[in-house]
Amino acid sequence: MKILLTGHHGYIGSVCGPLLAAAGHDVVGLDTLLYRDCDLASARATAVAALLLDVRDVRPGQLEGFDAVVHLAALSNDPLGDFSPELTREINYEATVSLARAAREAGVRRFVFSSSCSMYGTSSDEAVDESAPMKPLTVYSESKVRSEEALVDLAGPNFAPVSMRNATAYGVSARLRVDLVLNNLVGWAHTTGKVKIMSDGTPWRPLIHVEDTARAALAALEAPEDVVRGEAFNVGRESENYQVRELGDIVEEVVAGSEVEYAGSGDPDPRSYRVNFDKLTRTFPELELKWTARAGAEELAAAYRAAGLTLEMFDSDRFTRLKRLRSLLERGDLDQSLRWRKAA
Repeated sequence: MKILLTGHHGYIGSVCGPLLAAAGHDVVGLDTLLYRDCDLASARATAVAALLLDVRDVRPGQLEGFDAVVHLAALSNDPLGDFSPELTREINYEATVSLARAAREAGVRRFVFSSSCSMYGTSSDEAVDESAPMKPLTVYSESKVRSEEALVDLAGPNFAPVSMRNATAYGVSARLRVDLVLNNLVGWAHTTGKVKIMSDGTPWRPLIHVEDTARAALAALEAPEDVVRGEAFNVGRESENYQVRELGDIVEEVVAGSEVEYAGSGDPDPRSYRVNFDKLTRTFPELELKWTARAGAEELAAAYRAAGLTLEMFDSDRFTRLKRLRSLLERGDLDQSLRWRKAA
């Protein structure tokens, strides 16, 4: 299968591309390289053939010959959405719909969309499944809801879009992000000895390792079309729903000499949700999600040690997406639409 992987140079894409290629697929990336020079020294990146192109500019002719699109490219979290709601809607929603229409017109049959469990917003202690009402609390999560709705409308006999509602990612990638909860907690512990929790620790989060996210995308690519057409799947495992304070305790145990510190206002985070993953398990019985948060914390701690991660590096713009984009804007490398002023 010939696959276009948008956002191949990002946090998930840097892991997903090699995994899809190892499964025997012909992978071509698409990215604008906003996070070039942001590599974690101890994590090796594997290059794939790539189109240096903004996802907003993709046209049907550029997709001819592809069998599938795996769409990861996006402004990737709530802080970025707050930074520019307009651009978040343009890049995360409008460009997703435009890309899917171009893919359908070009004869691409499969479209795997990287969505998010954050769309559930807030829930009771009962785990929510795919039938639960959407309660997006941020521009980012709203962009995912609207994209999913549009993809369902585009589904047809020759076009099978599927939305993978990923749990919160963690784990080592060549393009590390420390603006993800477990990566962040291990980073604070490693660089300061303090596991800094910025809420009261009660919010629930489902977690999934970046490698397991890629495995789920592969399963969605290889499943029969009728199984996935127009469907949405929560991606994760029931046992990997955690309260943030539980994650803090895990990190305190993994990083020797560290201790939990409640460093924020102590207010609860309104974003709190437990997620049910039974549909994923039923639909893809051979899909094996291998990682736990504890194993991921151990992996991260080892990678941070191997990279010699310092507090200065951790707190810089290198591994935090919002800081990075602000830096590029302030230097004049990007214009206000987040396009390069000069070719990447």
